[in-house]
Amino acid sequence: MKKLAVLSFVLLFASAVMQSQAQVVQKESVKETKKEVKTEKKELKNERKALRKLEGNKVSIMAKNHFYTDFGNVPNVKWKRVDTYDEAAFVKGGKKMKAFYDADGNLVGTTSPKTFADLPAKGQQEIKAKYKGYTVGPILFYNDNETNETDMILYGLQFDDTDGYFVELTKGNDKIVVQVDPLGYVNFFKKL
Repeated sequence: MKKLAVLSFVLLFASAVMQSQAQVVQKESVKETKKEVKTEKKELKNERKALRKLEGNKVSIMAKNHFYTDFGNVPNVKWKRVDTYDEAAFVKGGKKMKAFYDADGNLVGTTSPKTFADLPAKGQQEIKAKYKGYTVGPILFYNDNETNETDMILYGLQFDDTDGYFVELTKGNDKIVVQVDPLGYVNFFKKL
């Protein structure tokens, strides 16, 4: 009987030790996964396709043709060439928009003005809490063309392809831009 009690105790102790070791291994695995994700992000940033500066000041015929394929026969389109994109400013369905086309004439994405009320509720709450005293300025929504690998540049910064809101905030002489994703998570983007 005594042997059975000792054996039960030893089994229980061994089980606890193995479970503890499994948790340590699992924590190390999570840490390793986080390191791998960070490394992958760094590699992606380094591999990021360098945007080609467009030559000349004439808008590409390919960009114009793709625009009409993408958006239909929109009247009064204002075109201009800006560094790495051909930009089309237009109104569709009563909404002001801008479409950006890369060096190959493919749509990179669009922007459209938005209001604070258009932001996800979580984003509104976080901005109010985190940026008390700041005045909300212009808000842009960037809609990425997921079929094009070309990154976008807004506010002079190249960023990964992702849909989101860009909110200008001002407090005295301090002017910043925060990015709000469609789920409402807010991240600092740039100081202006």
